[in-house]
Formats: sequence, structure tokens, C-alpha cells
Amino acid sequence: MYIDTHAHLTFPEFAADLPEVIKRAQEAGLEAIVNIALDDQALEQSLALSAKYPGYVQTAAGIHPQEAKEYQESEYEKFATLVKQKQIVAIGETGLDYHYKLSPVKTQQAVFRRFLQLCQAVDKPAIIHVREAAEDALRILREENKGKLKGVLHCFAGDMTLGQGALDMGLHISFTANITYPKAHNLREAVKTIPLDRIMIETDSPFLAPQEFRGKRNEPAYVVKVAEQIAAVKGLTVEAVAQATTRNSKQLFLIG
Repeated sequence: MYIDTHAHLTFPEFAADLPEVIKRAQEAGLEAIVNIALDDQALEQSLALSAKYPGYVQTAAGIHPQEAKEYQESEYEKFATLVKQKQIVAIGETGLDYHYKLSPVKTQQAVFRRFLQLCQAVDKPAIIHVREAAEDALRILREENKGKLKGVLHCFAGDMTLGQGALDMGLHISFTANITYPKAHNLREAVKTIPLDRIMIETDSPFLAPQEFRGKRNEPAYVVKVAEQIAAVKGLTVEAVAQATTRNSKQLFLIG
């Protein structure tokens, strides 16, 4: 009983064997996969997957901060109407990424604000990407939160100033398999600190494969390894972590 709350099934890495990937996820005990669509073509493909695997492949729609420069305000109303579909369970990913700065910082910030506003307008959770931008992200989250913001910090990087700020706003925090990496002590410390009822799990596949598969393609079935690591760090059973993170995910995304 697991939910992978962040995967990129429409990426080319899955083009050759996606049915087998989904079958392995089902065999591993996954109840659902939240697929992240980051452009019009990916969204069309993701909705097709949601139709092919009803209740199993869920869709989120957004613009990655690295691509924020592609955002067109003229398309806002169209997108706002589109994301009201039941098949779309969240908006994102959206956020800030200052690592490569493929989109200007000011543009990223403006688009992030717009998407946080949209999330609250249509009452859907935000899937939030923050990389090397914790201070600005937290400031914008606080400024844009009108008391209705729901969401998750995906692929949490371990900055507990950001983490605690997010928790104080009622947001969730999602961990990936990078918590299995030998040098990821800060992430495992964050796992210890963050209450289980606010934790979700994800693969961010095809990226960030667990340590035992490192250097290979990641896939949703491996989200079990994230649950196992959280269980080990917190001194809990894997079943307890699976049940809690699945419950958290269902409540946030209104699935199941």
C-alpha cells in the first residue's frame, strides 16, 4: 500500500516499456502514481494514461521553474479551466530553481506566485519544487498564502527553515530515494524531525534511483525503498510508514 506522489511517466526514458513499468509498480503494492505533466503534450499523454489506468495514474499539471520563461499570461484562463478536471489532482510542479537559472529569477518568482494563486482559486494542492532558493520560496509562500493553500514540498532538500515554515502553513513534505544515499545525513535528520502525518513519498522517476540502483533509471516501484528508509530512520515498521504516507497522499490529492 504505497503511493508514488511524483513521477514523470511521459518522459522519454519510459517510452519503450511503460506498461511493464506500471505492472511492476502494481506488483510492488502501489495504489496510485501521481504523474507530473509539464507541457501541453505531456498533459495530453498523462490524461490518456489516467483514462487507460483509471484511479491508478493520476495527473498533475504545471510548469517547471526552469521553464517559467515559457509561461504566457494570455493562456492563464485556459489553464485555470483545464485544471478543474477531476483527473487533475494537483497543480505543479511549480516553484523556484536557482541551480541553473534557465529562467530568470524574477520570472520564476512571478510564475510561482501566479500558480499559488491559482491553486487557491480552484482549491487544488500545489506540488512545490525548491532548489537552492529556500529563502525566496518561503517568503513567497507566506505572502501568497491566503489561508487556503494546500500542497507539498516535493523532493525535500533538507533545509529545515524552509521545512518548518512549510509545516507551519499546513503543507506536507515529500522525500525521494536520495534519502538512501550514504552522504544524505541532513535528509535523514529531516526525516527524524518531520511528523509522519505530514510526510509523503515519491520517486521523481526517472531521476534519483535508490542507492542500490544508483546510476540506473528510477521507476515508481522503487518508492518502496523510500518507505523502507523512512521506517529505518524513525524506528517504525515499513507497514506503518506505508499506511501513513498513503493516507496523507489520499487526503491531500483527494484520491482513492
